[in-house]
This record gives sequence, structure tokens and C-alpha cells, in this order.
Amino acid sequence: MTLQSLPTTPFAGQLPGTSGLRKKVTVFQQPRYLENFVQALFDVLHGEHGLATGQTLVLGGDGRFHNRTAVQTILKMAAARGYARVLLGRGGILSTPAASAVIRRHGASGGIILSASHNPGGPDGDFGIKYNAANGGPAPEKLTQAIYERTQALERVQISDAADIAIDMLGMQQIEDTTVEVIDPVEDHATVLRGLFDFDAIRALFARGFRLRYDAMWAVGGPYAKAIIEGELGAPAGTVVHAEPLEDFGGLHPDPNPAYADDLVAHLMAADAPDMGAASDGDADRNMILGRGFLVSPSDSLAVLTAHATKVPGYAQGLKGVARSMPTSTAVDRVAKAMGIACYETPTGWKFFGNLLDAGQVTLCGEESYGTGSDHVREKDGLWAVLFWLNLVAVTGQSVEQLVRGVWKEHGRCVYSRHDYDGIATDKANALMAELRAQLPSLGGSTVAGQQIAWADDFSYTDPVDGSVSQKQGVRVVLEDSSRVVFRLSGTGTEGATLRVYLERHEPDAGRQDIPAQTALAPLIALAEAVARIRHHTGMDAPTVMT
Repeated sequence: MTLQSLPTTPFAGQLPGTSGLRKKVTVFQQPRYLENFVQALFDVLHGEHGLATGQTLVLGGDGRFHNRTAVQTILKMAAARGYARVLLGRGGILSTPAASAVIRRHGASGGIILSASHNPGGPDGDFGIKYNAANGGPAPEKLTQAIYERTQALERVQISDAADIAIDMLGMQQIEDTTVEVIDPVEDHATVLRGLFDFDAIRALFARGFRLRYDAMWAVGGPYAKAIIEGELGAPAGTVVHAEPLEDFGGLHPDPNPAYADDLVAHLMAADAPDMGAASDGDADRNMILGRGFLVSPSDSLAVLTAHATKVPGYAQGLKGVARSMPTSTAVDRVAKAMGIACYETPTGWKFFGNLLDAGQVTLCGEESYGTGSDHVREKDGLWAVLFWLNLVAVTGQSVEQLVRGVWKEHGRCVYSRHDYDGIATDKANALMAELRAQLPSLGGSTVAGQQIAWADDFSYTDPVDGSVSQKQGVRVVLEDSSRVVFRLSGTGTEGATLRVYLERHEPDAGRQDIPAQTALAPLIALAEAVARIRHHTGMDAPTVMT
């Protein structure tokens, strides 16, 4: 084995988005494309000529196409950089929350996660890479910006010419002076979860005949759910479906929402529906919860978990506070206010929760895009959310629907929906947002589409821990009755731009809480079109997806 220094030239567009660098597989397959990004990462972390002496790196991904190839490349580059040890999930597999757990439990200096989350996989699908820091959480913006700047100045990459190693068997191997330890991808994460939930109560729930359908969507969450829900908690075999991680997710779009988890929705709406349904995404950090004949919005899920947290062992002493992304509904704000705890509003992206969690200012966090989590790791965690719900059902004796309606009864329902417009030409999406921002000074106090606007702004966030400022995080239009329309461009796609429009209206009247969301939100949908001229800018008559 020898260390090689190979010439390279920069690639345009290697700026990480909300959750790392995501591109088409064919882009990552270009010679030196992955190597350039990893080299830039290591240069920023250790200095251009520095070594990672004595440090441990965690590595794994969601098993999508190109994962195994990328793992071998990164292992050889880590060896060239002088890492003492690499902890690799068996088969190159680690869910995103599990990677966070491994980093934290083993005192690693950080970890590389190979995933494009909920994006499609396969040879024509998407691939992604991101770095998580020593706290287990996503790299902050300052670090991702430095990585991008370094990608634009690279001239050489360093890599070992060692042969590929065996990644499907537990144990230790050597590349140069680096020890590669192939670990059980489930073990550390399961240990963390056992310390939070009443597994005995959940076992008793299943023993009483409670029926769950957990759809892993042919993604990485399957092995974790099989091992814990069926293996440890005694759910019947077959409770977890589509459980084997496939490189193309079986041709599915592994995004747990009603549009893409339609098979699960159909089962929960059937006459013989199970008591509860759940789904996780490509890297198992997102979740969707359903009751029998009842969909739970991610905003309501966070509110329910907050309201009942002390019924679960891991949170029996109470919550320090909660946090939500700005587009997420204000349901949790209302619960937190009644409980007398702080509620923080952050930009979209789990990395913004990291400082609050590390500083001990919050315990639970959530995003509107079906992500919830807590201070047990520094990522959202799909399996954690499912176990939390099972624990609540077990100890309260209430159904999923009853738990949600209980929060509605006490705090009112925040009727909520997200409309996605995918694949917009980037220049047209930017023109739409620029036009919106230009209107901001005149929107407050005006009447548009019959709606009285109280105020409008472009959300800016000052981190209460380190004082860092993040600007232009989404345009908010807020009505006199506190209803909201939020516009932002998503940073998780790989082609064109995705416009996301978030709509929220508070309904305190129990007699009106069952009006279908799109009907209840119709005035806000009209307002969104009038303010943003979506059809004009995008040429689209309707959203690609409504959730």
C-alpha cells in the first residue's frame, strides 16, 4: 500500500445545501467528484497539510446506489489523512440518527453520512454526502461554507492505493495505519432508545393484540425497526413491511408523507385497518404517524409528544424547552405556552437545533417535513418518534386519534398544509422570491384576495447561543387572525428548484376542526397565488405534492 497524491481540478456547485451535498448519482460518479469534496472536508477540518492523528471517524449511509463504492473511496482517503480509527456500519449501512448515536457514544471527532434522505435512489436517482460534527449533529453553516470555498481551490487529492476491504463482516481490518472497525449498525442506536422508553409497557401493548404497520419503504429503517419492534418488543412478524434496504428503494420515493406512502395510507384507511401506522424515509430520520382512519400532521405530532412527554421515562423530569422550524405550524407554541416552557423558532435545517440542544435550552425539536427528535442524538429520528407514540398509547390507553384530538380540544387545531412545486427552473424560482421580497414593505396592513394582512417579513434568525445570524430564510405573510402563508425554496433537491408554500390557520371551534384541510385553507391558497403569482412564474396550475 502507498499513499498517492493525485492531480485534480475544481467542480462548480459543490456548495452543501440544507442537509449536505446532494446531486444525481451520475454527477457523483464523475472522476474525482466525491474525492474533491472529501479532500476539501479533510483540509478544512485538519488544515491543508495536517493529519487526523488519534481521531476516530464514523462512516455509513442509507444503502442507496453508489453507497458501497463511495464507502471504499472514503476509507482510503481517511487512511491517507491519518485517522486512527474508522467505525463503519456493516455493509456501509448507518441510519442518520444511528450515525449520530455512534459519534456521541464513541467520542468520535465526527462522521460522514452518505444519504440523500427522502430523495429517490438507483442508478438514475440521487446521492448525497454530509459531515456531522463531534456532537453528532450536522455541520454548521460556517463549516459547510468553508468546505465549499476549499473545493474551489483544490489542486490535488490524497488517497491510499489499498485494495477494497470486506465491509459485510463484523471485525477489524487495516488500511495503512488506520484501523477500520465494521460495527453492528443497530446496536448503539438501540442502546440509546432503550434508555428512553418503557419497553415493558410497549411489549404488553403488543401482547394485548395491538396492531402496528410500519412501512420502512425498502430503506435503511427496516433493519432497525425489525430488530427493535419485532425482535425486542414482540410485535408479530410482518409488522414491519418493505424492510430490506434496496439500492433503488424498490422504485419508490422514500418520503413518508401521504403522497408517497400511499400503500400505508390505504391500509390505515381500510375497514380492517391496524391500530397505528408509521413510515420512515430513506435514511430513517423522518417519520409519519397514522391512526386508524386518521392522518397525523408532523406539526400535530410534535405538539402531542410535547404535551405528554412526562409520561415517557426519558422525559419524566420535564422538558427544558422545545424548538420548531419556522414553517412548522404554531401548534407546539400553544402547548409550550400552556406548559410554561420556552419555544424557539429556527430556520429549516436540523443543524439550527444543535446549539439549542447542546446548551441545554431545549429537549424536543421538530420540522414540518416529518422530522421530530430530542436531545438523545443531534438528528431527527424516525424510529424514536414511533416508539414515543407507542409508549404514549401504551400508558394512556388512548388511540392515536384520541391523543391528537385531546390537544385540539385544549389548544385548538392548527389546520396546516404544505404545497410543493418541484422542478422549477432556478432562475424562475429566484425571480418569484425576488418579487415577493420586493413587495414586503407594502404588504403589511393591506388587503389581498379578501384577506387582511397584519405584517410580512423575510425571516431572519439570530442564534441565542452563539449570536450567529441567518438571513433570508423564508417570506412570511401573517394575517390579523394569526393565519400564515410562508414561502421558501427548498435546499434538498438535485434538479432545478422546489418552491414550498406553507399554509396555516388556527381553528378553536371543535365543530369546525374536521373540515378538510384544503377546504379550510382555501382563502390562504388564493392569497398565496395572488401575492406570489405562482402560476405566472412557474407555469404550473397546481402543486406537485400537497401534504
